[in-house]
Order: sequence, then structure tokens, then C-alpha cells
Amino acid sequence: MEMLFAVLGGLILSLAVHFALPRRELRGAALLAAIGTAVSAVVWSALTWLGLPFDGGWIWVASIAAGPVVALIAGLVLPKRRIAADEQLFEKLAKG
Repeated sequence: MEMLFAVLGGLILSLAVHFALPRRELRGAALLAAIGTAVSAVVWSALTWLGLPFDGGWIWVASIAAGPVVALIAGLVLPKRRIAADEQLFEKLAKG
């Protein structure tokens, strides 16, 4: 049950990252939220396997913070790669 709350926290913060970053039109509305949610779940699971107690503070901080951090990185990188790929495709199609 605790994992659900931690993952939900990661989801909400990752969704906020989507709206805080520019170039929203170049990525899906749920992409960063999905990435952040998955990362939060993986971090929670990994930390419980490593023996951190679910009622400890660090597992909550790490799992809730990891999702939005990875979503932020993805939100900064993906639009640049999308623009470059679109320009490359345009050049290829313009040549015939």
C-alpha cells in the first residue's frame, strides 16, 4: 500500500514537470508522467529489495524524487532530439 502512495507522489510531481517545461507540444501529455511513475516504482522496489524499511524516510524521499528528476531530464532532452529528427526527415523528404 505504501508503494502506491509513493508512486502516486512521483506521478503527480512528474505531471507538474510536464507543465513546467517549455515545448509541451513536442511530447505527449502523459509521457513524462509515465516515465516518472515507472521510475518511482522501480526505485521503491529496488530499495525494498536492498532492505530499506517501507516506513523509513529515505525510501520515500528517494522514490518520490527520482521520478520527477528523470522526467525533468527526459523533458529537456526529448524536444531537442525531436526537433533534430524532424529537420533530418524534412531534408530527406525535400530531396525527393
